Amino acid sequence: MKRGWRNIGTWVGAVIVGIAAFCALFAPLLVPHDPFAQDLGKRLLVPFWMEGTDPSHLLGTDQLGRDYLSRLIYGCRISMMIGVTVTIVSGIIGITIGVLGGFMGGRVDDVVLFAVTTRLSLPVVLVALAVVGLLGSSMTILMFTLGLLLWERFAVVARSTTMQVRNLDFVAAAWCAGCSRFRILAGEVLPNIASHLVVVATLEIALAILLEAALSFLGLGVPPPLPSWGLMIAEAKDYMFFSPWVIVIPGIALFVLVLGINLLGDGLRDLFGARSDA
Repeated sequence: MKRGWRNIGTWVGAVIVGIAAFCALFAPLLVPHDPFAQDLGKRLLVPFWMEGTDPSHLLGTDQLGRDYLSRLIYGCRISMMIGVTVTIVSGIIGITIGVLGGFMGGRVDDVVLFAVTTRLSLPVVLVALAVVGLLGSSMTILMFTLGLLLWERFAVVARSTTMQVRNLDFVAAAWCAGCSRFRILAGEVLPNIASHLVVVATLEIALAILLEAALSFLGLGVPPPLPSWGLMIAEAKDYMFFSPWVIVIPGIALFVLVLGINLLGDGLRDLFGARSDA
């Protein structure tokens, strides 16, 4: 059980995710300026480590004079919101399908396997591009589109772990006690597979954040002027040779956040694995 927390990577991931969650929750209190306020007289101000910086804009400003630090913090809020929401939607769908397939078996399991295979045959990015292109770009459409496309990992893990626990003694005891199928699934099966699903959830959050950034970079994700990190990178690409920091800062932020989530997920995997071995 201690193996996961003895790894320095787990602590690094936990700190990164903790900071990101804090910024997401308290973004309005942390930003030094209005992230949407434009001032063309202060466009492309350099960050604090470069000569000619403005002390009131620690990370400089973008091409419209908007404070970059404020937009970066709000971008973290949007990324975390999308990552968590997409994971909740996909988790509800995938866990429900996977648990039913693994517990019921037979034709129900065949239908679940067919659904998973069908989903795996669909390219996520292309389908998301088509849906967002047809319905328009908004955070709500983006979150539910990704949520409906990223459930298969939850389904596969939930199905396989449910098949492992459905014949154990405590499930048989629940049957003998006269518990309903719903009571057994909710009270016996789900708590015993939850540790595996938590690890899957961390991976899904990171994947959802990357997909949102990719779609926003292509102009079909979070609509402007919302400060999505992918949109910030897209807006900065025309200035990358003259003001490279405008594309480097959100790129590094996106990299660090995804790295932190994956490090935390690896630590949780080791932690729950150690607990299972104990």
